[in-house]
Amino acid sequence: MWKKGVVIVAVLLAVLVGLFLHFEDRIVRRVVFQQALATIQAESLERMGEGLHVVLCGSGSPLPDPTRAGPCALVIAGEQVLMVDVGSGSMRNLGPMGIPPGRVDALLLTHFHSDHIDGIGELMLQRWAGGSHTAPLPVIAPEGVTPIVEGFNQAYRTDIGYRIAHHGEAVVPPSGAGARARPFALPPAEGRVVLQQDGLTVTAFPVDHAPVEPSVGYRFDYQGRSALISGDTKASEVVRRHAQGVDLLVHEALASDLVAILTEAAEAAGEAELATITRDILDYHTSPVEAARIAAQAEVGHLLYTHIVPQLPVALLERQFLKGVDAVFDGPVTVGEDGLWVSLPAKSTAIRVEQLLRW
Repeated sequence: MWKKGVVIVAVLLAVLVGLFLHFEDRIVRRVVFQQALATIQAESLERMGEGLHVVLCGSGSPLPDPTRAGPCALVIAGEQVLMVDVGSGSMRNLGPMGIPPGRVDALLLTHFHSDHIDGIGELMLQRWAGGSHTAPLPVIAPEGVTPIVEGFNQAYRTDIGYRIAHHGEAVVPPSGAGARARPFALPPAEGRVVLQQDGLTVTAFPVDHAPVEPSVGYRFDYQGRSALISGDTKASEVVRRHAQGVDLLVHEALASDLVAILTEAAEAAGEAELATITRDILDYHTSPVEAARIAAQAEVGHLLYTHIVPQLPVALLERQFLKGVDAVFDGPVTVGEDGLWVSLPAKSTAIRVEQLLRW
């Protein structure tokens, strides 16, 4: 009897495989069409609803990590879409998340470390070509940003000429190509408003990432909801003050005990220079426990870790990364990953977490 059952199952599987092979072309085309349609129609943006939303388009660091792009976050407030930092690979997450690059209104930079700026060229090109913008991408950042933006414009000038010649000025208006720096003076510890429009207030404040200067974090306030992005920093009293009472604290984190293992491995391999680097990075980042202590003292609603150091390829390492956190902060904690969406609906105290990435 069981042999007959096996034969029936085998026949059914053969039929299913045959049907798939017969309709493979149609199925693949349909899947690709639906993915493209969702991106073009900004499906994710349309369903977010009124309120303040933060999406991690990149949650990694300079360390190679196949699961995380470089540092990048989107802050969505009503119709406004702001990007904070744009690390390598982060732009390629936007499409699968259903967020067209053409919808990005401006880029804010926390500092000028390469892993936070190396996606500027890709952003300014995709935003322009994908949105037919008639003005360049605004890049809002501390003073010192102008030569960086001018450098990207120079590097992409030839490519921009190719795009215009190929697609025409109606599709890619020459006036919208490239980026334009909007520098601001390093703010005092009490912070300075660097953007205020349509109900959204963005306040910049200094952080301690020495010897990297200037370095800032940003607080976003919109319709009674709030979020703070720390930027790269040591544990900072300035961050704690600006984070007081925010709904969402997005804080960088480096687990020193796990990084120590990288140092040991580098030394064992005879890579003295690499070992020096992994020791050096300990002195200008914040540990998960330190960030949790800031969250507790500031009475934040939710703590979201980003700029994850080192890589966490297995769940066991994530538990090690969070070791000691629950002893100092009893609120909700999330280890960031690419595509993570945190929604702060207007006229509410709710905090919703969802995954947008469709890989």
